[in-house]
Amino acid sequence: MKRRNFLKNASLTGMGLALGNALTNCAEKEKSTPASAVEPAASTFPVVVATWNFQEAVAKAREVLENGKPALDAVEQGVMVEEANADNQTVGLGGLPDRDGHVTLDASIMDHTGNCGSVVFLENIVHAVSVARKVMEDTPHVMLAGKGAEQFAYEQGFPKTDLLTEASKKAWEEWKVRSEYKPVINIENHDTIGMLAIDRDGNMAGACTTSGLAFKMHGRVGDSPIIGSGMYVDNEVGGAVATGMGEEVVKTVG
Repeated sequence: MKRRNFLKNASLTGMGLALGNALTNCAEKEKSTPASAVEPAASTFPVVVATWNFQEAVAKAREVLENGKPALDAVEQGVMVEEANADNQTVGLGGLPDRDGHVTLDASIMDHTGNCGSVVFLENIVHAVSVARKVMEDTPHVMLAGKGAEQFAYEQGFPKTDLLTEASKKAWEEWKVRSEYKPVINIENHDTIGMLAIDRDGNMAGACTTSGLAFKMHGRVGDSPIIGSGMYVDNEVGGAVATGMGEEVVKTVG
C-alpha cells in the first residue's frame, strides 16, 4: 500500500487522522472557493500535536512556531524536551536499557519536501533527533546506525553522555532477577514521542524519538526511525506517527 493511500484511508494514530483531516478540509475548501478567496483562518495554523501526555514538549514546539520558525524546527525542539527528561524512561536520557544494560536510541525527522533523516541503535547521545536532522541535512544518506551514527554525532559536536540513569539501572537490575521478556500489546504499551506540526506557511514536519522496548535484545530496532513506518508526512495529504509495539507497526504499514 502506498504511503499516500494509507494516509488517506486509515491512520494508526488519532494524530495522523487529525492532521490528515485538517489538510483534506483545506483541499475541499479550495475546490469550492475561488483561489483568491482561499485564506486559512488565523487560528488554523500553526498547529502542533504529539503522542500521549507530553504537554511540555508540545508547548516548546508551539513557542517555536509562534516565533515564526518552520515546522521542522518546532518538531525537533519539541521532542528534544523529552529526550532530555531523565524521568521519562522511554526516550533519550534515562531510557530503559536493553538486556545487556545499554541504552540505545532510534529517531527520525522529516520535512514537507520529503527530505528525511534517521538514526538507529545510537548510544551515548542525548538528542538522537538532532543527529537524525544532521544526517538529513549534512550527508547524502537517510539513515546511520550504531557506531557509525555515534561517530558522526561526535564529529558534529554532540557531547558524549552516559544515558543510563540510576533509576533505569535499578529497573534493569530488577528485571535481570527474573529475565522475563514477553512484550505485551495493549493500550499501556507506548510513550515513544512522535510529533507533527504545521507552520504558518502551511508546511508540515514530523519527528519521532525513542529508547525502544525496555530490556530488548541488543541490536533491536523498532519502527520509530523507519520513514514511512514509524512516521511520515505529506503536505498534500497529511501526516502520521506511530507508537506502541514497533514490530506490529512495521508488519502493518511496512
